[in-house]
Amino acid sequence: MAPKGKSDDGAAAPKKVNGLTKPMALSAELATIVGAKKDEKLARSEIIKRLWAYLKEKKLQDPENKQFFTPDKTMEPVFGKERIKAFGMSKYLKNHLS
Repeated sequence: MAPKGKSDDGAAAPKKVNGLTKPMALSAELATIVGAKKDEKLARSEIIKRLWAYLKEKKLQDPENKQFFTPDKTMEPVFGKERIKAFGMSKYLKNHLS
């Protein structure tokens, strides 16, 4: 039997597609934030990874409590203006993915 993640011929087995790994189309606003190219589809996991990179690059996290961030002008169309909990940002994405 092949090891986990490998097929019998030794090649990497294709990953199962689920809600986190399924590539989805992004709204223009979200694509701008995560740096996606025109018509590029990304999995939710990759989108979250890029959002975290954006938050850290722009230093948007609350220095007192890094669980929270305040959206900048680029993020406002997706997340609004209010300070939000970073771990809850995925709920704001549903209207920007298809």
